[in-house]
Amino acid sequence: MKELTKAEEQVMHVLWEIEKGFVNDILEHFPDPKPAYNTISTVVRILEKKGFVSHKAYGKTHEYYPLVSKKDYTSNFFRGFLRNYFSNSYEALATFLANDKNVSINDLEEMKKLMEEEIQKQKSQNNE
Repeated sequence: MKELTKAEEQVMHVLWEIEKGFVNDILEHFPDPKPAYNTISTVVRILEKKGFVSHKAYGKTHEYYPLVSKKDYTSNFFRGFLRNYFSNSYEALATFLANDKNVSINDLEEMKKLMEEEIQKQKSQNNE
């Protein structure tokens, strides 16, 4: 799966949120100052060529919808992020987060709790 540019990602986030829409519908969800209609139209057509979006035609008007789910894109993006910035090491990522002064103790405790719950869940599944 290809990575998206910032503009492409912004359009995809809107489509994931609204599920389907015309260029004007997408444009509505952008903050002011809004990009030009033609800019959004061009980005949507690029996304279509990349296989992220498709459309249903109503005459000359097109209603666009995502072909790639947010979950699938996020998972793929994260794997690339982990590979490119942490040498595919979850341990290196965890060390980075644990040492990051911007991560609060509450956030670290919540991550620890979630990890412990997932460990217990996987252990119980393996014992079945």
